[in-house]
Amino acid sequence: MSIGIDKIAFYVPQYYIDMADLAAARNVDPNKYLIGIGQKKMAVLPATQDIVTFGANAAAKILTAEDREKIDLVIVGTESSHDFSKSAAVVIHDLLKIQPFARCYEVKQACYGGTAALQQAKDYLQTHPGRKALVIASDIAKYGLDTAGEPTQGAGAVAMLVAEDPQILALNDDNRFYSEDIYDFWRPAGEKFPLVDGKLSNETYKQVFQILWKSYREASQTPPSEITALLFHIPYTKMGKKALETIIDTVDEATGDRWRKNYQASIQYNQEVGNLYTGSLYLSLLSFLEKSATLKGGEKLVLFSYGSGAEGEIFSGTIQAGFRDALDEAFHQRMLDSRQALSVADYERMFTEELAAGRHYHDPADYTIAYEQDGIRHYQLQQ
Repeated sequence: MSIGIDKIAFYVPQYYIDMADLAAARNVDPNKYLIGIGQKKMAVLPATQDIVTFGANAAAKILTAEDREKIDLVIVGTESSHDFSKSAAVVIHDLLKIQPFARCYEVKQACYGGTAALQQAKDYLQTHPGRKALVIASDIAKYGLDTAGEPTQGAGAVAMLVAEDPQILALNDDNRFYSEDIYDFWRPAGEKFPLVDGKLSNETYKQVFQILWKSYREASQTPPSEITALLFHIPYTKMGKKALETIIDTVDEATGDRWRKNYQASIQYNQEVGNLYTGSLYLSLLSFLEKSATLKGGEKLVLFSYGSGAEGEIFSGTIQAGFRDALDEAFHQRMLDSRQALSVADYERMFTEELAAGRHYHDPADYTIAYEQDGIRHYQLQQ
């Protein structure tokens, strides 16, 4: 019995700032952002949106009434939770009207949380045939205005329906994982923004990848020539490229060229959105699925997930025949194209804006937004 990603979609807020405009406002050469870190646009969230609205919007796009009846596990991977007690999964479960006999919770380990959720869903379905699981990676990356981390911000969510005999990607049983207590990025209670050692974070990311790649190669015995693409967690798109380049000289030229070409297809959405933390790897996966013109059923993808602090995992999946029929590239591209560009002044105002009391979620007319919030009141859903 194969288990994997049956459906997948992403959601980002309806506002963005052009990275060239941000660079000009910060007296920085635009190429530092456009080429140096490889970003074109950065998603900006209004005060009416959060990880719950992102996750609900992403999942609403892919779920049918039948799915809602068969889902009995909802997991949200996030490092942006607004509640130290109640999980975003419980609220999303209610918003989406998923059948009530479901287990709902959050998973946290920096940017690795979405992968932990996906693997838990896979394990659950192996012992619960006929059921389905909803995995959501939803996050808000904020480092503060005019800070070193500002150009690597972003916001949004990726939702994945996990099921038997998946339409898109069957997950293989060749995972390798690694943990080490490292303070490259952390956010203790009371801190509004993360504390980051940028140099250490970049080096740790590459080191964990190299450790896991070596372990994966030894354990799986998969020849590199049989791997169509390597996909990465990419808080900014040059980060994964730097890791990829550390192993390119260990494979034949044709394989290395293919990996480089496919990496470019895998970062197209991320370049338009920015950092999704737990969702970054899966936005990259979705970008590759929808933007690669040559991908075929039966091909193998290897994915590298990383969460600062630090946790890493390498695993693989096999593309399913007819996978394109389960995707909606036109919807995703339309969502990106319909966003509103912000001036730097409007971006800075939106960055600091907060809502008054009285949170509830509703259904406005804008097709890209099924759910918004009106404020905060004990983090409860107001009907």
